[in-house]
Amino acid sequence: MKVVEKQDATRTLAEYAAEIRGGAVVVTDHGQPVAALVPIENADLETVTLSQNRQFLDLIERSRSRVRTEGGVSSEEMRRRFP
Repeated sequence: MKVVEKQDATRTLAEYAAEIRGGAVVVTDHGQPVAALVPIENADLETVTLSQNRQFLDLIERSRSRVRTEGGVSSEEMRRRFP
């Protein structure tokens, strides 16, 4: 991982992107992280976009909470229902 202070981040985005094979490039402002350029493996643009969408993440959390409290349908039951 490489850490760069915002005021010192004067290179192009393409140059920083070329460095992410070794890990994330984190930009800080007065020592506090404000942004990161991270390598993406085995993900498409839709997956990356959804992983940052607050409404989608809230929907997933509500669904997980409901399964914890009310239970869910097992994969075996789904196979039985939809052969």
